[in-house]
This record gives sequence, structure tokens and C-alpha cells, in this order.
Amino acid sequence: MYSTQASHTNTIASPGQQRAFQRVAVSLQGRLMLASYEEYVCKVIDMSPGDVRFACAGMPRPGERVIAYIDHLGRIEGTVVKLTDDGFVISINATVRKREKLAAQLTWIANKHELGLPEDRRHDRLTPRQTRTELTLEDGKTYPCRLMDLSLSGAAVDIDIRPPIGSAVRLGNMRGRVVRHFMEGVAIEFLTLQSKEALTEFL
Repeated sequence: MYSTQASHTNTIASPGQQRAFQRVAVSLQGRLMLASYEEYVCKVIDMSPGDVRFACAGMPRPGERVIAYIDHLGRIEGTVVKLTDDGFVISINATVRKREKLAAQLTWIANKHELGLPEDRRHDRLTPRQTRTELTLEDGKTYPCRLMDLSLSGAAVDIDIRPPIGSAVRLGNMRGRVVRHFMEGVAIEFLTLQSKEALTEFL
């Protein structure tokens, strides 16, 4: 879906390089930090593996470095190349390998609603207050992890290991299976739809 031909050695991509990527419309929440160390809540309006358009109250200067943490995508950093009415665009500073990962993630995000994949908006995302928990594998080994996203049907966790897709796991007391790998960890689909009461240890 995406070309990853743009050079990753330049901090600010040329217009020709920017056109090498096709942006897709997304609606992802996150937070970002400007060069002044001020932090702001932000929203990704559209994105490609080469650049991101943010809606944000914070307004950096052109050429300023920005670090963002985006739901489902993790850490992104880059340089401001354009200011807009409600935010700005950054050129992503990343290796070719990371751009390829972003391309795969963006394809999944763009298609998940049409494909009926887990974590679509049929189930409201809940904001966990208790984010530290453990993931237990089939062999009984447990690993510390951090809840990034939680709904009645599944969760995304920040974890160092990558259990095979389809493998059975337990998140806290909830049984599920691994359905996706991403940069920071794994996405889990619960075996049964949970109630909010069942998720009270995290809320």
C-alpha cells in the first residue's frame, strides 16, 4: 500500500520525498512534547510512513523537533515542516525498517473497521487507571506489562516479548489470544466479551 522509497537520512523530507508516501485519514489520540519540553494532548488527522498531520493546541516553530506517543503506534519523532490552522505536519525521522512497520500498522488501522478486526469501535475504549499488570503464557510463565488500550473485547499491552499470533494468554484474570504484534507489544482479543465489572481491577 505504501512506498518506502523516501530517504530516511534527511531530517526534513523534500517535497518529492513527501509525495512518495500516501497519507491515510485516521483518528488516533496521543500526546506530544515540543522542544520546550511542554506536553500537549494531540490527535492524528492523517498519516503516512513519512509524515503526520496533528491537530494540537501546542504550536511549534517550523524546523522544531517533536516527539509524540500515539495510540497503537507508539513513539514517533520528527521535524515540523508545515503549520496548519489547527496544528502542524511533521516529517517522520525513522529507519526504512521502522517505516515498513508503520506502513503495516497504518494499513491495519485503515482496514480494521471494514474487516471487522478486533479493537474496532464496536466496543468503547476504556481508560485504565491501573496500567501495570502481568501477561501469563500457556507454559505458565508471567511477564510484567503495561496496559496501553482496553475495551470489553480486547487490550493492547506494552511488553518486551512477542508470543506467537494465535497463542493463548491470560491478562490479569482474563483469558484471550494474541491477534497482532506492533512496535511496543501485542494486541489481545478476549475469549469472551467482558463486562465493565470484570475490568474493575484496571478502571
